[in-house]
Amino acid sequence: MSSYIHDDVLESLPGKMQQTDIYMTGNEEVNDSPIEEVRLTVPITDDPSQPALTFRTWVLGLASCCLLAFVNQFFSYRQNQLSVGSVSAQILVLPMGKLMAATLPTKVVRFPSTNWTFSLNPGPFNLKEHVLITIFASCGASGVYAVSIITIVKAFYHRSLHLVAAMLLAQTTQLLGYGWAGLFRKYLVDSPYMWWPANLVQVSLFRALHEKEKRSKGGVTRLQFFLIVFITSFAYYIMPGQIFASLTSLSFVCWIWKDSVLAQQLGSGLHGFGIGSFGLDWSTVAGFLGSPLATPLFAIVNILIGFFLFLYVLVPIAYWTNTYEARKFPIMTSKTYDSTGKNYKISRILNEKTFDLNQAAYDNYSKLYVSVLFAFTYGLSFATLMASISHVALFEGQAIWKMWKKTTTAAKDQFGDVHTRMMKKNYKAVPQWWFYTILILTVILSIYSLEGFGKQLQLPWWGLLFACVMAFFFTLPVGIIQATTNLQPGLNVITELVIGYMIPGKPLANVAFKTYGYISMSQALSFLSDFKLGHYMKIPPRSMFIVQLVGTIAASTVYFCTSWWLLTSIDHICDQSLLPVGSPWTCPSDEVFYNASIIWGVVGPRRMFTKEGIYPELNWFFLIGLLSPVPVWLLLRKFPEKKWLKLIHMPMIMAGGSGMPSARAVHYLSWGAVGIFFNYYIFKKYKGWWARHTYILSAALDAGVAFMGVLLYFSLQSHEIYGPSWWGKDTDDHCELAKCPTAPGIEVKGCPVF
Repeated sequence: MSSYIHDDVLESLPGKMQQTDIYMTGNEEVNDSPIEEVRLTVPITDDPSQPALTFRTWVLGLASCCLLAFVNQFFSYRQNQLSVGSVSAQILVLPMGKLMAATLPTKVVRFPSTNWTFSLNPGPFNLKEHVLITIFASCGASGVYAVSIITIVKAFYHRSLHLVAAMLLAQTTQLLGYGWAGLFRKYLVDSPYMWWPANLVQVSLFRALHEKEKRSKGGVTRLQFFLIVFITSFAYYIMPGQIFASLTSLSFVCWIWKDSVLAQQLGSGLHGFGIGSFGLDWSTVAGFLGSPLATPLFAIVNILIGFFLFLYVLVPIAYWTNTYEARKFPIMTSKTYDSTGKNYKISRILNEKTFDLNQAAYDNYSKLYVSVLFAFTYGLSFATLMASISHVALFEGQAIWKMWKKTTTAAKDQFGDVHTRMMKKNYKAVPQWWFYTILILTVILSIYSLEGFGKQLQLPWWGLLFACVMAFFFTLPVGIIQATTNLQPGLNVITELVIGYMIPGKPLANVAFKTYGYISMSQALSFLSDFKLGHYMKIPPRSMFIVQLVGTIAASTVYFCTSWWLLTSIDHICDQSLLPVGSPWTCPSDEVFYNASIIWGVVGPRRMFTKEGIYPELNWFFLIGLLSPVPVWLLLRKFPEKKWLKLIHMPMIMAGGSGMPSARAVHYLSWGAVGIFFNYYIFKKYKGWWARHTYILSAALDAGVAFMGVLLYFSLQSHEIYGPSWWGKDTDDHCELAKCPTAPGIEVKGCPVF
């Protein structure tokens, strides 16, 4: 839903590195880096003799990649999702690598009938191995967007999808970005002015983990702290994961006023405004919005401002003034409805054989309605995209333009900073034909997956090529923005909008085009960011390329296999009306993806966001978003001494509520409370503890929940054992009346009629 990806992690760096301004320096600095933050963080030393792509790298890297891919896809179908990041693997593999270095024999193994040999133990576990293992892990943690297409086809549309076509879709959408990465590598990696600020946190963490650490008297090492928190989190999650599922959302207002629809709408953390609700489950805190411990305070505050303005100002006004007939429908839902307030029967307007819109049936049935909250999240998506472009142009445009001019000059003159010169001197570059080969093969396989197998994915070959053109066109400008500001304006809204007008009535064509156009660009920037991390850490580029390629293929395979296994083994997965009581397999994000395929694909933007539909006024959000950074920019020019004005970030504020309705009020409130407590109170009062333990605390909590969740599934839930039958068993907050419509005459089972 969100068209904006924020990663402003620089706020968590100490000292001057917290500043997000782009610093320009004269020629006297070129012997190091022209960027001050890079000079302060990245060492200018290297030891080319250190082995990188070792036996340990392959074993720990592939294991981390596959484990994270399995855990993240496994949890993505559950009521409270959990996304385990690569930082968990980054911390865990360090002692494991050292253990392998201490115990494995130094025996040299020769491959049969070849001269290729390798050592099981080439010496002490080193930083370069650690970086490559983390790159492997990040491939497993990054997700496979195309899996949502497979899910909605099988679990929501209840149609068959050829196994090979589905597998090729998952693989090719991830690999297509390699082509764009290769084309723009010289500008976005080799240039010292494209500095990718987010990587500096990783560099800092690697350096901290590899510094020698002595346990203070009465204290614990960072590894010991990780293990203590991990065991605690692992043991505790048996409560919300199996015994007391209602801990995920405690909504006391509902329990006090059991018969009041209004009170339950106000108090429900899952189905309403969440006033007074909270969760005692780490997956409630971090499942949808990521870990608040790793999110800078200014980002948390901006997001919460946007959330409060959206949920507690805009939505209530629209709902209680009955805008778009809002009171016919629940407040907090991503479902689609007809004009009578009943669930929209998509089967009534779809041609069964061709799986596209039956215009006559649509005209005789009803226009498509959504909850007022869901409608305005699309408005937020429009506004966020435009606000991101406007914000970057106003606040960073001049600096980006200066850097870009220096970059083109540097590329022409083959100039680079000390890091570029060291990399070119010590290591062989990746041949350009490697990237071109992957690009050509991926395009061929993509066309085969689309045109073959009965054209199940509906997107014609020219649609794929047009998606590639869009991705190619946007990769460089968006890459420049991300490499200098940490902002990535997303293309999901634009791709949905364009293909929705070009090929209306075909849901899978819409989501396939969006995935090939948007995700291939996003993947390219992810690859380039990792290449820059390897550039800073002096990793051989060919080793980086191999790890990224193998990691991407392995992760895509595991994501696909996990998804296919769950979709074919869990009865009624994603169908809340047929799932057993207490079942966590509700697929909240995939439900949003499914309804987006109806809105943009089946019905199409022309029948939704023009005068033919219900919501033409939402197009004003494009203009609102474009203009929203201007007042802040003007105030900053008039009052430059007011440094706090720089912290007002309109794209983040616009995106504040855009995680809904997948994320609910209780998720935002719990996330914000934990984030402010640690990143304001603890940071201010116990800064030393915060700097030493915060990231490790986040990783340990993630890992404990993940391992217990998987253990509970295989030991109990896969055998349909969901815990004792009692009030607290439900993965719900017991606010059933919050889901009731309040318009006169609308009848819904279990709800009063007004």
